[in-house]
Amino acid sequence: MTLTVEPINAAGHLAFVRAQRSVSFLQTPAWAQVKTEWRSESLGWFDGPRLVGAGLVLHRPVPRLKRRTLAYLPEGPVIDWTGDLAAWLDPLVARLRAGGAFAIRLGPPVRTDTWSASQVKEGLADPGVRRLTDMPGRPDPVGVRVTKALRDAGWLPQNPEDGFGAGHPQFKYEIPLAGRTEDDVLQGMNQLWRRNIRKAAGAGVEVTVGEDLEAFHELYVHTAERDHFTPRPRSYFETMVAAMRAEDPERVRLYFARHDGDLVAATILVRVGTHACYAYGASSTDKREVRGSNACQWAMIRDALVAGCQTYDLRGITPTLDAADPHAGLIQFKAGAGGQAVRYVGEWDLVLRPAVYRPFQLYMKRRG
Repeated sequence: MTLTVEPINAAGHLAFVRAQRSVSFLQTPAWAQVKTEWRSESLGWFDGPRLVGAGLVLHRPVPRLKRRTLAYLPEGPVIDWTGDLAAWLDPLVARLRAGGAFAIRLGPPVRTDTWSASQVKEGLADPGVRRLTDMPGRPDPVGVRVTKALRDAGWLPQNPEDGFGAGHPQFKYEIPLAGRTEDDVLQGMNQLWRRNIRKAAGAGVEVTVGEDLEAFHELYVHTAERDHFTPRPRSYFETMVAAMRAEDPERVRLYFARHDGDLVAATILVRVGTHACYAYGASSTDKREVRGSNACQWAMIRDALVAGCQTYDLRGITPTLDAADPHAGLIQFKAGAGGQAVRYVGEWDLVLRPAVYRPFQLYMKRRG
């Protein structure tokens, strides 16, 4: 098989995405409209006249060298990662090199290992276990092979030890949904999650799907102040919702949990094909005892089941299982929902122009 890589328009890219079982929302044409600070293009892999792969490329320019870019494919591209990687990646590299890229960054949507919720629980209770990787996971042979192939081809891993780098997390938490009922998923949760879902219902928490981005953003900013992170502006969410719904009216949903008229939690669910993703969440400091966040999560999981989704993605975790690490609470909370912790191949860079790449790396470190 001889593949070529050529630009494709947004309509062709979207048609390809719709034909796939599962694609990250970061690899949809709409995401280019959200990341307005990057130049973007859609590329297609062709086997003769047939489109067999696609990727959204975000180009980040170098200060004072606008024609030189980091070409970034977040959680992509959408290709056959089980095949001959050189056949897929070599024409991509040639195309982006000719277009002025000084480096290429990929995030293959391929797993390397998974750990069950019970393993996570055991690891958290064992003082001799400090990280997920201290325990034997269930290896994925495709991910193992992709990791080796990238390393052998000169790609450089970009994920730090905690799994969170400048890009997207290498470790995630996911709940498999294929072939399961609501009762199956509920029974897979730990006692605390089930109790909190019942507590929210008993307290009269009502979860609705709505459109009030202003209310979501106000609660999100409150959450950011409490939890000490920098919130995104409201305009970011307005652009995100509008762009994604233009591709598919059901792509994005906003969930609001209210108790006696007070907004206590709000979340955003993004769905592409059979993959449902918890993208953003917010909660009030008051009335935390009514468990609005658990109510929102349960509503999103139930809707994902109705939509025929095979995976409910709770997004990033760190691999720490050390009780003294403040990040341990995140994996403990998510593991309570059942499911599994997953390590992906992670993000990798191929350096095309070292003289530009090295100062760019220094610039990014100074920016923090």
